[in-house]
Amino acid sequence: MTSTSKPADAKKEPDVPKNKVKPSASYSMTLRIKIPNEPGSLGVVTSLIGQVGADIGAVDIAGFEGNYIIRDITVKVRDSVHGDALVKEMKNLNQFEVLHVSDRTFLMHLGGKIRVTNKVPLATRDDLSMAYTPGVARVCMAIHDEPDNVYKLTIKRNTVAVVTDGSAVLGLGNIGPEASLPVMEGKAMLFKEFGKIDAFPIALNTQDTEEIIKAVKAIAPVFGGINLEDIAAPRCFEVEDRLKKELDIPVFHDDQHGTAVVVLAALINALKIVNKKMSDIKVIVTGVGAAGVACSKIILSAGVKNVIGFDRSGAIYKGRKDHMNYMKEWFAEHTNPDGFSGSVGEALEGADLFLGLSGPGTIEAEDLKKMARDPIVFAMANPTPEVMPEDAAPYVRIMATGRSDYPNQINNVLCFPGMFRGALDVRATDINEEMKLAAAHAIAAVVQDNELNEDYIIPGVFNPAIADSVAKAVAEAAIRTGVARKGSVDDLSL
Repeated sequence: MTSTSKPADAKKEPDVPKNKVKPSASYSMTLRIKIPNEPGSLGVVTSLIGQVGADIGAVDIAGFEGNYIIRDITVKVRDSVHGDALVKEMKNLNQFEVLHVSDRTFLMHLGGKIRVTNKVPLATRDDLSMAYTPGVARVCMAIHDEPDNVYKLTIKRNTVAVVTDGSAVLGLGNIGPEASLPVMEGKAMLFKEFGKIDAFPIALNTQDTEEIIKAVKAIAPVFGGINLEDIAAPRCFEVEDRLKKELDIPVFHDDQHGTAVVVLAALINALKIVNKKMSDIKVIVTGVGAAGVACSKIILSAGVKNVIGFDRSGAIYKGRKDHMNYMKEWFAEHTNPDGFSGSVGEALEGADLFLGLSGPGTIEAEDLKKMARDPIVFAMANPTPEVMPEDAAPYVRIMATGRSDYPNQINNVLCFPGMFRGALDVRATDINEEMKLAAAHAIAAVVQDNELNEDYIIPGVFNPAIADSVAKAVAEAAIRTGVARKGSVDDLSL
């Protein structure tokens, strides 16, 4: 027998779902396959993977069994359905046996992704007597006698709580506190990796506004800052507003303000390319939830005058009665100066920026033809944008998404590690609008003018200059606006 399957098996069109979304590491798996140890066998497998539309990563030898070789083949697919289709096609190959399939994303999460470790040794009786009893009593009393010593003598100075109620997780919705934990752990990892900040997930088993506020206030003595995460609108607005007033540490709802800061940074650079001013552009926003409101607020603060927002009920304008809340009432008062009440497609006529914070299929690609010269499209729904970049390409000058597999990823990780790093370094009592604007300009400035182009308006998340640049700008803004408890930029430990 030869090493290959029947010609028909190798050449037939695989029965897999068609999709424009590209394979991603978030859906990567390792297939352990027993293959005839003869020339051409591996080629049959790799050809099939290509036909199915998956991407091959590593190919490793795991062992031998008689006349067979055991290989581990790592592949990226589009989603779970695509992965199942690939495995099915593999199992249909003659003389090849799929021994095991491992989902690499699930393997990464086994046992959780973070842990607590000691900063000082605990190896002798002396270590124990200083770290714990009896020596720790003197440290406790030093804080009791001078409360500000808590920043010098405990983890508070460099620790952030990542707080959620699990009501608006990623694109998953209201999945509850336990199911939200993997996201919160991931957030804590990003704080540590990019901001050198110790963060811990706090998933609350309540979705009552007053109980959330009470719980966060109760744990606040441990933390130097509170990062609110994945709390549904409009509850998130009241939770943040109340906690900002009632706590003396920074409170930051990243879904709102982290997104807004990075959107503004991208817009600053995009407008340089198309040679337009903030004050002259028309902006269409789909999705007037937490992120949509915050993005609109920050671009208004930056000088934009004409913003028209849409929710599931249509345009938001003064006097609309249906499906409103207090935040949408604010939005109606401060946007849509001409009282437009038509459709999104109609609103795109003459628009300079489409800002999508809603869901897939919100607009038709051909509607983008109506936009003003050099259209800018930020389609940020995840995992599938409001309009796919491939479909928008014929009509737009600059395209950005929330995805890592296209240019110009608008990602909150560009903001929040540096934002909290700067706030913690000056022991800020708040994160105010000036600090957010400073962060946006700092992110934008990381992209040098000679680097700026349509596919590079925003730096990549692994650019080492970002967190420090944002932290310094935020700290300076905190000092300048009087919310810093350490009074000089010279004191900063960046």
